[in-house]
Amino acid sequence: MHQLEISDLITAVDPHSGHRLPVRRAEVIRQLRESGDEHAARIVAGLPTDQDGVLDPHAVDRLLVSVHTELQRLNEELRTGERLVHLLGPLFTAIRSATGQPGPYRLVDVGCGLGYLVRWLATTNALGSDVELVGVDLDATLVGEADRLAREEGLDCRFVRGNAFGLPEAATVYVSTGVLHHFRGPALDEFFQAQAASAAHAFCHFDIAATRLAPLGAWIFHRARMRNPLGRHDGVVSARRAHSDETLLRAAEVPGIRALLYEPRGAVNPFCTTLRPVIGVRPHLEAPLRRALGRDARRMVGPEHLAEATR
Repeated sequence: MHQLEISDLITAVDPHSGHRLPVRRAEVIRQLRESGDEHAARIVAGLPTDQDGVLDPHAVDRLLVSVHTELQRLNEELRTGERLVHLLGPLFTAIRSATGQPGPYRLVDVGCGLGYLVRWLATTNALGSDVELVGVDLDATLVGEADRLAREEGLDCRFVRGNAFGLPEAATVYVSTGVLHHFRGPALDEFFQAQAASAAHAFCHFDIAATRLAPLGAWIFHRARMRNPLGRHDGVVSARRAHSDETLLRAAEVPGIRALLYEPRGAVNPFCTTLRPVIGVRPHLEAPLRRALGRDARRMVGPEHLAEATR
């Protein structure tokens, strides 16, 4: 049965106004029980409500900030920032060489949460001073906390609440970590179509690798590293909901985009694979990206090679 993540259910935002909507605890519990997840229902049953049964928004905000703080620690341990720069560095090198323009360029982190990736990039200046760093999330509390942390750390980056594909300034590259598995069915296709319809040159989205060992690995890792029951639950469910390589490449291959997968299933040790990226570039950028990657370009395959490998 299709499992749900608690964090997706305990907040709601009006897609047009961006205003927060009330969420009834009983409704969330009903959805979780219908999905067969009694454990998650018990977690939600312990969350505070007002006299009408609506989840206390302040308590929910504190909970989500706590969970995302633990997620930041996991990203630090997994060296997520360095893994992204391994690809983003060559990607921006390819864009610079192909466009011949001095910049500035703009990286937009979709669903940035507490902005760990953007703040790490700002701290390290790993992509160069000509890359503007922007984090975008629909959750106002997470964006506010990301902005507060960036100001405390004196970082040159910014955070925006809203739709990452509706910003007034065009992105050069869209990125995300742990976001793709939240989109199901047509929503996943629409996610990639929105980027193809934008002025962006490329995207690079990291998500959980859908291996047979992923749920077990997630359970062990989250039990060892996450203190909050919600974070432990959602971490394991995320691994179970991870999209297959074929699903991601099929969704990402939209008109005007060359879809590529880095380190596809079967090419790496499943015990060591946690996140892997799907990359999309304008067709004229594939050759310069491969040149910039050097020998590592062999680890990047398109849909046609993946189909051959799985026959």
